[in-house]
Amino acid sequence: MNLSIVILTFNSQRYLQEVLKSVQFANEVIIVDSGSTDDSLKIANTFDNVKIFHQNWLGFAKQKQFGVDKTTNEWVFILDSDEIFTKKLEKEVLQTIKNPIFKAYKVARLNFFFGKAITRMGLYPDYNIRLFHKKYAKFNEREVHESIICKEKIGFLQHYFLHYAYESIEEFINKQNIYSSLNPKKNNFIKAIINPYWTFFKLYFIKLGFLEGKNGFIIAKLYAQYTFWKYIK
Repeated sequence: MNLSIVILTFNSQRYLQEVLKSVQFANEVIIVDSGSTDDSLKIANTFDNVKIFHQNWLGFAKQKQFGVDKTTNEWVFILDSDEIFTKKLEKEVLQTIKNPIFKAYKVARLNFFFGKAITRMGLYPDYNIRLFHKKYAKFNEREVHESIICKEKIGFLQHYFLHYAYESIEEFINKQNIYSSLNPKKNNFIKAIINPYWTFFKLYFIKLGFLEGKNGFIIAKLYAQYTFWKYIK
């Protein structure tokens, strides 16, 4: 069976070459670009299985659903422009859609922060629905932290893909500042005071962030700061 992969791009040249190389097994890759000015489209045009669509930014959920609607295959995999397929996941996905048991599958991702894979702190396996039959699943309409809605029973794949989340602290701060502005949480001064402490304690102690060394402390601290922004804006 054939597979479509949907990727959003906007000035995504950093990893895009490696990302697209990793999905050459798919017969169709849909790129939805929202106005890149770097070499993203030049890179994408070097791959035969890539189809490029231009769409002004609609928000994460609507932008991804736009891409899904452009696919010609029944089975779709959602991949970000900083996420890379592993060979083991490739083999498992192709075997799964050949004889599917479920209409949608959650897939694990291994997150890299500041050049290091993080296997604790709730950042692995970090399951989300990524593979689905498009007649049975679709995106909600959240502008950020979007998710796929599927009323059927959901399966889990064994293998993971790689996610190069943040290269630097500055990049983390800039992205989370944007996400906190888009988050639908209402301004709540009490939660803005209390919840950041709980976020740090949960990530660093309960979810064993201290075992990640220096990066664990930094990540817990930064997510605590994000929690503050989320409730104070």
